[in-house]
Amino acid sequence: MTFGEQPAYLRVASDLREKIVNGSLPPHTRLPSQARIRSEYGVSDTVALEARKVLMAEGLVEGRSGSGTYVRERPVPRKVARSGFRPPSGANPFRQEQAADGARGTWESSSEQDAAGPEIAARLNIQLGDRVMRTRYLFRDAGEAMMLSTSWEPLEVTGRTPVMLPEEGPLGGCGVVERMAAIDIVVDNVVEEVGARPGLAEELLALGGVPGHVVMVVERTYYASGRAVETADIVVPADRYRVAYHLPVK
Repeated sequence: MTFGEQPAYLRVASDLREKIVNGSLPPHTRLPSQARIRSEYGVSDTVALEARKVLMAEGLVEGRSGSGTYVRERPVPRKVARSGFRPPSGANPFRQEQAADGARGTWESSSEQDAAGPEIAARLNIQLGDRVMRTRYLFRDAGEAMMLSTSWEPLEVTGRTPVMLPEEGPLGGCGVVERMAAIDIVVDNVVEEVGARPGLAEELLALGGVPGHVVMVVERTYYASGRAVETADIVVPADRYRVAYHLPVK
């Protein structure tokens, strides 16, 4: 087999990847053994092992204890809709951020006071160590864990008000815009930055991923007259979801 100039393990991984994508190696099929890869491609054991590691890191194959390495079922990506900070009437925060109309969404949350670390202090433009309310969410769609979110709100803004706890009180479960309006703060801008990185162990455990899987991270910050009043990290599995933006034309 003649290859180009790529390192041998990447060339082998590329060929195996193509077989997975075109169906020559369908889901639940056992990946060729290390010995077979070595023989078929004329490479060393080290190269064969590294090629398998590449496919595992890409989420195309998975190891099964005592059985071998198998091609993973490739999920059909679903959309996580992002439509700005003005929700339709009656919408709750999850409805703004979940995948499809009519999705059966539920969520779990917990809030606690914390001291702002360097990154969050910079995002909220507050002093290092200032008190914030941190709220963690786990969102489910039809029972399947689909999204994590952690939000931070400066207690200088919400402390000692009815909206200090995002999921409790008279406006518990409402969106940031509505909650801030209740304390006479008008949210007039939201900024979102989308990136990707390997999932942290605790994130993948919660979302049902495996080590090496990539997650998308939406870093969102709400502003009122230039002042940041909430910032959040929204984490979704990159192999199962796509972030879709619906932006009004002005």
